[in-house]
Amino acid sequence: MRKGLSRIDLLCLVVGSIVGWGSFTLPGDKFLPESGVINTGIGLIIGGLTVAVIQKGYYIMKQNHREDGGEFSYTFKHLGRKHGFIVGWSLLLCYLSLVPLNATAFVLVIKKLFGSRAEWLYLYDVAGYQVFLSDIIIASSIIILFAYINIRGIRASSNAQNIMVLFLVLGVLIVFIMMYLKADHTMFVTRYVENSHLDFGEISRILAIVPFLFVGFDVIPQVTTELNFKAEQSTRIAVISIFTGVLLYNLLNIITALALAPDEAAEQQWAAGTAVMSHLGEFGFLLLVIALAAAVIGGINGFMLSSSKLIGALSNYGLFPAKYSERNKKRVFENGIRFITGVSLIAPWLGREVIIYIVDMSSLLAAVAYFYVCYISYKIAVLRKDRFLSLLGSGISLTFIALLVIPWSPGHLSLASIILMVVWVMVGLLYYRRMIKTPVTTS
Repeated sequence: MRKGLSRIDLLCLVVGSIVGWGSFTLPGDKFLPESGVINTGIGLIIGGLTVAVIQKGYYIMKQNHREDGGEFSYTFKHLGRKHGFIVGWSLLLCYLSLVPLNATAFVLVIKKLFGSRAEWLYLYDVAGYQVFLSDIIIASSIIILFAYINIRGIRASSNAQNIMVLFLVLGVLIVFIMMYLKADHTMFVTRYVENSHLDFGEISRILAIVPFLFVGFDVIPQVTTELNFKAEQSTRIAVISIFTGVLLYNLLNIITALALAPDEAAEQQWAAGTAVMSHLGEFGFLLLVIALAAAVIGGINGFMLSSSKLIGALSNYGLFPAKYSERNKKRVFENGIRFITGVSLIAPWLGREVIIYIVDMSSLLAAVAYFYVCYISYKIAVLRKDRFLSLLGSGISLTFIALLVIPWSPGHLSLASIILMVVWVMVGLLYYRRMIKTPVTTS
């Protein structure tokens, strides 16, 4: 692995993990209907800056901690087994849920390309979402494909990731330029600029989901422990990736806004796709589909890799069965990838809506991990500036948590997500108390 990844490889891995399905679907589902263009842009920029501050805690972590597991092992080492488990259990759901979510998003890509021809053998409804056997076969196939690629080793995984990110970035930039040249700017200004004003409620709705939007940046500590990357190099890559994400999220939101009003966007199954098809025709739409497919595949690949690394670390610390700490000849946690694949193959049977409820919890769970990292970094930092920024990162993380759990907050979790969160916490509590019996000491 030391010879396996370059800085460009790592950058592509992180960008591909940050910019997934959500960047293409959220403009119609959330951004434009709830916050427009300007307040969404402000929310994303502020969100990027806050995550960059949180990244300071990760910088201190990487300076002082070189063990597998990233945030989990960092917390385990400094705060003990119980808090380590809380962080590991939180991140496990974050990473695991994003693999099948991106896989089911790939189903949407196929449906956009082939329409009703891609839907056959209707099975049932779950939370209002129709599940077809074709959906399950497509999603399962893409999961199995990337399990195979990851089992072959980091080099094969990285090559696929680099190609996907290149298609993603070029696709979005080309479509944006074409839309900008083609669209009616007067209508855009009328809809999104003239009557727009700064609205904290609209901005906070974006800030509430920032941990989910940028959760991909924390794949870095999962993969750099075996690489010769200094903390400064990893931090630069993380910050560049975060603001690449800010740019791409905003460009895709503007692409959609150049063609659709907020209410029109909310009515579409895929607003960005409808916007591009109406203005650029099939060629522009195909470019957007290629970019979306690249984002989806990049997300599957990135989170499958980081999930296997996290599971390997949990196993090394006695919080997962011992066989998951074993590596194959390619130095890959093959049993971990097989476990991730097995869990991910169950998810498409539940329907996309249920998976989305689970992923909505990821913002809260990611914010919990951010808080732990920044709090520990504040405790161990030597320089006053580092202590201040780590403390600020802790406060930002708690703000994210508050925006998600306070009932009257504009960005609070849905009832379904809260119920699933309680279930996940209870399962974790039972697992910890009844199945983890042997004390573990680490050096």
